[in-house]
Amino acid sequence: MEPNQNTSMNSVPRPKTSAKDFFLNLGAIVALYTFVGNLISLLFTIIDRAYPVINSYNYYGSYSISWPVATLIIVFPIYILLMWLLEKGYTREPEKKSVGIRKWLSYITLFLAGLALAGDLVYVLYYFIDGQELTTGFIMKALSILVVALGVFYYYISDIMVKLNGASRKVWTIVSVVIILASIVWGFSVLGSPRSQQLLKYDMQKVNDLININGLVINYYQLKGTLPKTLSDMAYSNIVDSQSGKPYQYEKTGETTYNLCAEFNKAANDKYNPSTYPYDDFIRVHPAGRYCYGRTINPSQTYPKPYPLTSPTK
Repeated sequence: MEPNQNTSMNSVPRPKTSAKDFFLNLGAIVALYTFVGNLISLLFTIIDRAYPVINSYNYYGSYSISWPVATLIIVFPIYILLMWLLEKGYTREPEKKSVGIRKWLSYITLFLAGLALAGDLVYVLYYFIDGQELTTGFIMKALSILVVALGVFYYYISDIMVKLNGASRKVWTIVSVVIILASIVWGFSVLGSPRSQQLLKYDMQKVNDLININGLVINYYQLKGTLPKTLSDMAYSNIVDSQSGKPYQYEKTGETTYNLCAEFNKAANDKYNPSTYPYDDFIRVHPAGRYCYGRTINPSQTYPKPYPLTSPTK
């Protein structure tokens, strides 16, 4: 009796996924998603600042590249290290390329990159067909998504089809480093150095403080029927400039008029439509240096309901 050919054939054992394989592959994909997402966020922030939409509210404090830049600087090298460890392991054990976790994560990445590409193209086509304005900022954002998603898609489809080698991987790494460094340099050139960003955040805080003080003045007027003579007349008036540690300046200039002053580091961005925020002229352009906002209380205007004073007033 001849032996059963099916049982006599040597079956190739499927490689098992070890804990090391699982966490290296998972870590590499998480790092990829993290740095790609923050790269797009960085590019969008730069584009919003370089090509602002005039009829929308874009105060200078809303632009920050600190988080995406910090994430890219840390996470991208981690991704390169994890991919290097994986490739080193594949060189010793080529069968590890067929582990389930690697295949699943690679195909999920391809699926997400494909969705991003399709969605980006659909969005651009929709804007064109709908007759909406294709602004420079919109086009650059669409190109950013297109280039990044296409790069990820092409890299992983080449990896699955075993078309990548050591030399081509080095080229991909160099190109990625150049793109990330160029984006960071572009970001600092458009939004300023880290010190400039710090000064702008101080200015944003000063504007917010003046808005709060203005609310206190209005509240005082509603309760007392007159403007306070000094800031110390009001409850909760101990708001100071976080940069200098000094109180803000309040000047009563008439029965219903007053000035609120602060020392600003940078000029404010005035590229917005004032009709969007008709009552909030604290967001209007101001120069660098000392600047006073002239305010007027309209006795016939309806303001928010006042809250009771809870500290002694003069």
